[in-house]
Amino acid sequence: MTANTIERRHDIVQTTIDAGRVQVPELAEKYGVSTVTIRGDLNYLHQKGLLVRTRGGAVASNRVSPELSVREKVTEHLDIKRRIAATAAREVREQDTIILDSGTTTAEMASELQHFRRLVVMTNGLNVAQKLVDAEGVEVLMTGGSLRKKSLSFYGRAAEDALQCYHFDKVFLGVDGIDFQGGITTHFEYEANLNRLMCKVARQVIAVTDSSKFKRSGVHKICDFSDIDILITDRGIPEAFHEALTDAGVRVVIVD
Repeated sequence: MTANTIERRHDIVQTTIDAGRVQVPELAEKYGVSTVTIRGDLNYLHQKGLLVRTRGGAVASNRVSPELSVREKVTEHLDIKRRIAATAAREVREQDTIILDSGTTTAEMASELQHFRRLVVMTNGLNVAQKLVDAEGVEVLMTGGSLRKKSLSFYGRAAEDALQCYHFDKVFLGVDGIDFQGGITTHFEYEANLNRLMCKVARQVIAVTDSSKFKRSGVHKICDFSDIDILITDRGIPEAFHEALTDAGVRVVIVD
């Protein structure tokens, strides 16, 4: 798929979530493409479970959660995120090389790393990097790439190429959704691609998420449960997910 196709299909899903229902002619006019192209998009997204095809259009799937901007996310479950971030920071050791994924929980985690004297942190999150500006003992590397303003995250070929030049001890991964069908998911395809590469170049994969993300799904899959080593969350995690993650070999850490 071309970048334009990926962006359009992502936007169609978000539009459908926001409006509840969309129609083919309206989408064709909005994106300046043919109705045949839009029908192809809707059929593809229906097959992926990201919306439900109807006569003349589509309706929102209850599997997919809406994507919030960083500004909207930053105050959501803030106290829990800070506790998760503090617990995650205890997994970091002096002289580690780590990746902090973009996101609000990882940004809170960056605030917990100020006292380190020798630490290397690479991030694709603009807000994450800003939190580390005054941390004198932390060397900050940015992936570069194209900035997605809604999530304050960098993505694209330049970001992927930058990651391939390194090897890291740990990656701390933020997620938009966790469900049995989709696994660990996020909303934007290019971010999912970058996240998968982060997991590949890190020795240990640690997911950080509050329990509201369970039974929710982003648009694009990052990885399966078995691909992560540690998941840090709060006591709201459903028992079925706790069992499934443990069975997959994941160490589940629950914050008080």
